[in-house]
Amino acid sequence: MPIPQPIANQQTVGNIGMFYVCYRLSRLGWNVMPTARNAKGIDIVIYSQDAARKYTIQVKTLSKGSPVPMSNKLDHLFADFVVVCRHVIRETPECFVLTPDEVRRLIHRGEKNGKISYWLQPRDYATDEFREKWERIGSGL
Repeated sequence: MPIPQPIANQQTVGNIGMFYVCYRLSRLGWNVMPTARNAKGIDIVIYSQDAARKYTIQVKTLSKGSPVPMSNKLDHLFADFVVVCRHVIRETPECFVLTPDEVRRLIHRGEKNGKISYWLQPRDYATDEFREKWERIGSGL
């Protein structure tokens, strides 16, 4: 397997994750629409072929297997699903499908120099419960 080249910047890493998740959802039969890159909380809107089901997706992308930074507030967790897409510099990234309630339950709160931050640790999200569990979203057919 060829050694991947370094990714230029965090925006490129984010794009890889978002478009990889779009690809996976499209393969499941969903009509997939990425949002504007500066939309708060929602990265992808999907709807079924018969337009009877609609969901919103928030994508958290990582180039490695590190913790997921979740900002200093949790007010942005309002999508129907949160997909953590990690190792995006590999040929096949790894995805974890969670609900916002699961993220809130698993989140780690940190405080340093009076500043609060939230993280999702790999030991909490990178489990078989969430790994490649696209069936939690279901088929768009």
